[in-house]
Amino acid sequence: MYSEILVTLDGSELAEGALPHAIALAKAFSAHLTLLFVLEPSIAYVQPTLGGSVMDTTVIDEEVHHGKDYLDGVTSRLTGEGIHVCGIVRDGDAASEICDYAVENKIDMIVMCTHGRSGIKRWVYGSVADKVLRSAGTPVLLIRAASEERSSCS
Repeated sequence: MYSEILVTLDGSELAEGALPHAIALAKAFSAHLTLLFVLEPSIAYVQPTLGGSVMDTTVIDEEVHHGKDYLDGVTSRLTGEGIHVCGIVRDGDAASEICDYAVENKIDMIVMCTHGRSGIKRWVYGSVADKVLRSAGTPVLLIRAASEERSSCS
């Protein structure tokens, strides 16, 4: 049923809360995991020169390198557990990149952790999980962040 599972990671412990669930699914269905790290658009630093301006890509290159190193560490750990896994770094709007990647690569399920924002923080920062849930044409498994307070259902 699930042969290609996409797990979204951003380098945080909260996002990694989705990994145990994705690993369990991958083992149960002998599925391939893809770990996706999306770099949000950065502020471009422009340096004036005699012939115009030049964009300093050093910061962007460092972020890409950090993302790749982070994913290499996670994929090594999961490979050691017998999981077939790869890591991908993309840049752009996180929700759009997640949904686009899922379509482009025929992903069967997206697994991601919520980050526990509510109220004004959610309004200001937005909710990637909410946007993916509403936009993806693929099943989405949302894992409640460990730090989120549990409210009782009435």
